[in-house]
Amino acid sequence: MTRAPHTDLPSLSTEPPSAEPPADGPPSRLAVWQAHLERLMECLRPWRWLWPPMALAAGLASFFLVERQQWLGAMLALGMLMAWILLLSESLIGRLLERRGYPALPRGVTAFIAQLIHQETLFFVLPFLLATTVWHSGQALFTLLLLAMALLSILDPLYYRMAERHRWLYFAFHAQCVFVVVLVTLPTLLQLTTGQSLVLATVAMLLFSLPSLMQLLRPLSTPRVLAMLALLPLLAGAAWAGRAWVPPASLWISGSALSPAFVRQARHPLGSTPLTPAALTGQGLYAYTAIHAPRGLNEEIVHVWRHDGVEVDRIPLAIRGGRAAGYRAWSHKQNFPEDPSGDWRIDVMTDSDQRIGVLRFTVSDDREAATLADGTIQAPSGMPGLDIRGLLPQPASARDGDR
Repeated sequence: MTRAPHTDLPSLSTEPPSAEPPADGPPSRLAVWQAHLERLMECLRPWRWLWPPMALAAGLASFFLVERQQWLGAMLALGMLMAWILLLSESLIGRLLERRGYPALPRGVTAFIAQLIHQETLFFVLPFLLATTVWHSGQALFTLLLLAMALLSILDPLYYRMAERHRWLYFAFHAQCVFVVVLVTLPTLLQLTTGQSLVLATVAMLLFSLPSLMQLLRPLSTPRVLAMLALLPLLAGAAWAGRAWVPPASLWISGSALSPAFVRQARHPLGSTPLTPAALTGQGLYAYTAIHAPRGLNEEIVHVWRHDGVEVDRIPLAIRGGRAAGYRAWSHKQNFPEDPSGDWRIDVMTDSDQRIGVLRFTVSDDREAATLADGTIQAPSGMPGLDIRGLLPQPASARDGDR
């Protein structure tokens, strides 16, 4: 990576350069500490290439270990939020220091810290987004955008060129990082539902999109400020309308199955039959999904049954987090159309209409063409299907079933 010149690195603050500190007294002591901080940053710069893989490793650790080591996932998430609080308070702290005659941190130092936190955020959340994205939907675009942002954050020439020459884009980049860090960490820290976390993430993103809007509307005037205030609700509405494109970063399907029967006490699918019209009208169909959720989280999900793309039924289900293999939930559909032949899809959705996963099957009079519902629990492809957690010590509380 190419190192950008120090004097050209912007900070998140739009404040002018700080005044010269007094020659003696307490400000000079702070100046000494700032000099130490600058030297520390200089020592860290040659090793900054380690930061993205460390953040990615922390995200992977939180993803795989949060059920077995709940405190670890919570501490990693808390560390992320604390880093953001420090970054977002940088401008306010700088102004307070200047008013008291203290020197503010150099622009190069604040920009370097901001870049590290952006890298930490994006690489930390990537495992959650890659695991929960339904790739044949609009969620793929959102996750690919975050992946592109993560790559941009480690390409110094592009990152600092954006920060220096395209300030509105830099602040939009910053606001998107705020959005994903809130989206991923709050369900683990506060046991908020996916919908609640999405609302708070949207509010946080809007607050930190204000600098972007101010950059676009410069020079500011009363009509432009009013236009900016009117634009914020539109942005909020657009963000909420596009929630289906946002992966539910704290929820994913760890196993799924279709079956003609179900053992309710054991919560396990049973039986085997080709899905012909006669089989469906005679005994219906069970859709089984094991859904991973953070410990302590109670949330409602919905099985949306669609026939040839048309919604025919919505079955709400309540899930509770904390089971390593996923909370076992199922729906049983018996009322099928007179002619159920065709392609069927069961969308597993949150109460905020974010897609968790999809089950597909075909109903046909031809037994060879019909899907075989045999009750076999299929593990998902990708990260949720990896059984790394099985290699770790398992406390008794994690073996207690669905609580």
